[in-house]
Amino acid sequence: MGRYFIELAYNGANFHGWQKQPNAVTVQQKLEQVLTTLLQEDIRITGAGRTDTGVHASYFVAHFDASLFPFDEVVLLKKANSMLPPGIALYSATPVSDDAHSRYDAISRTYEYHLVLRKNPFLDGLTHRPWFIPDFDYMNLAAEKLKDYDDFTSFARLHGGNKTNFCHITEAFWEKRDDRYVFTISADRFLRNMVRAVVGTLLEVGRKKLSVDDFCEIIESKDRGRAGTSAPPQALFLTHIEYPETMFQRKV
Repeated sequence: MGRYFIELAYNGANFHGWQKQPNAVTVQQKLEQVLTTLLQEDIRITGAGRTDTGVHASYFVAHFDASLFPFDEVVLLKKANSMLPPGIALYSATPVSDDAHSRYDAISRTYEYHLVLRKNPFLDGLTHRPWFIPDFDYMNLAAEKLKDYDDFTSFARLHGGNKTNFCHITEAFWEKRDDRYVFTISADRFLRNMVRAVVGTLLEVGRKKLSVDDFCEIIESKDRGRAGTSAPPQALFLTHIEYPETMFQRKV
């Protein structure tokens, strides 16, 4: 029996998130079906995290165990991608140590949230267009404050089942990229719905409904009811997952 890390990407529009669930089409479900068929054994996949319905991953890592690996990597990828739906692409399959874990061994994760300020038919379903023009400089002042805190209960989904609401945020900023504005946030871990709640609250700062001090008070209150409405899911992307170099290094 050997363990393998796989790298992949998916467009979340047609999936009810990553995690397998009854009576719903998910990314995990589709991958397990394809790999079970190819490897001729019951394959169970563990993901580095779980994205919600409609959220995308331009980069994702998962692992599975298999007793037999009848193809080399190139052949496996070709066969798997021909069987997977268009919204999922498998990029690599790498042998790792038996105790390597795609979720628990990840040391950082990065998300991006993409905004556009005018209608763009080519970015429909991949961005969010607010009805106002946010003050991005002011939002960056608030975003910088995120790195001063470690308890993000105010941005956690109520009854989300988190064992702890503590996270260590290492970067959080808005920047302009061509025809869009992108919010990048990196941390050792994220709570369910956390990034969308952060973005929704920052947008309240960006339209001057909240001050930077108000934003800090919301974090300190540890009250989800005081934070803003979660931003829509279709503009959120998981973009990077980092592991100890001695265990696994990104290939794509």
